[in-house]
Amino acid sequence: MQSLESELQKLANKDKAKILQRFFKTGKGEYGEGDVFLGITVPQIRQVTKKYFKQLSLKDIQQLLQSNIHEKRLLALLILIEKYTHQDEKSKEVIFNFYLSNTKRINNWDLVDLSAPNILGNYLLTKDRKILYSLASSSSLWEKRIAILSTYAFIKNNQFQDTLKIAEILLKDKHDLLHKATGWMLRELGKRNQPLEEQFLKKHCKIMPRTMLRYAIEKFPEEKRRFYLKGSTSQLRRI
Repeated sequence: MQSLESELQKLANKDKAKILQRFFKTGKGEYGEGDVFLGITVPQIRQVTKKYFKQLSLKDIQQLLQSNIHEKRLLALLILIEKYTHQDEKSKEVIFNFYLSNTKRINNWDLVDLSAPNILGNYLLTKDRKILYSLASSSSLWEKRIAILSTYAFIKNNQFQDTLKIAEILLKDKHDLLHKATGWMLRELGKRNQPLEEQFLKKHCKIMPRTMLRYAIEKFPEEKRRFYLKGSTSQLRRI
């Protein structure tokens, strides 16, 4: 771990750190309040991941996750993904449970988006998914984002119902980061089954947060986008 710490310090960039602090909303009262950045890019973190993922234990990963430094938590999750990818089913279950026990430390949108589909989503492809509904009903912004992003793995395997059901749970949520994430997953679903996405939209577009709707219909033809944004029932019947 000492050599890893030294390597991260060598890669640190104060100017980039200042930019990332603003980009990830780390100010008082913002969603990333208290998050600290070293200013290391994701490609650099991936290179460190390749170098260290075989050496680090779950105990080491836990230590990285406890850090208030964003890049350390990111590194921990990328290493966890690598370990998960190279394990048998029993060991994957251990990593799955480890992930669930650390959701409080997976606490920014990039951390969720990189890890949730690759660990929770992948593990649950052939298993009961009730844990995602518990996460979707959580008071935690990040657990709710984990729930909807985990379904990306299902979407890629043409399994759509959990995305739609969790999207319904999140329809009335107030946070913009959930509106974006849910709209994104609906858009990805629509790339594979647009009639199913439109069935959902026709039912809910009048009450969907505007940002969620805009993300969901981003790839639609302009005329169809206008129809959904107007949200007229009579118009929707015609498209």
